[in-house]
Amino acid sequence: MTEQELKTNKAALELLQSEAHDNLTDYKVQISLLDQQLKDINKPELTPMQLDDIHEAVEYAVGEFDFSDTDNYDKEFELDYDGRVQLSNFDFTEQQELVEMIVEKVHKLFVEATCPEESSDA
Repeated sequence: MTEQELKTNKAALELLQSEAHDNLTDYKVQISLLDQQLKDINKPELTPMQLDDIHEAVEYAVGEFDFSDTDNYDKEFELDYDGRVQLSNFDFTEQQELVEMIVEKVHKLFVEATCPEESSDA
């Protein structure tokens, strides 16, 4: 083979490689879309208004939580080398209370459906 033929073959193979890479990328995107559709297939659908209601319920519950209550936190103080007191650790300890407030507000937006296996018709 001549040098020109080798360069032409190399360019053709690089073009094929590039096309194959583009196809592979397209396939990966399609697979990820299908994966997401599989995850979402059994999720209940909500209208935009229902999603807004959930958002507002969460905002309201968080807004009602008293973040200024110092009993909601574990604090550790220490003396530094200059003799100053400093806060060395600060942990939010009432996560569960906040979660329960949010869940309560969101639950008020829905009516719980009865499952067929729970009905007393059997």
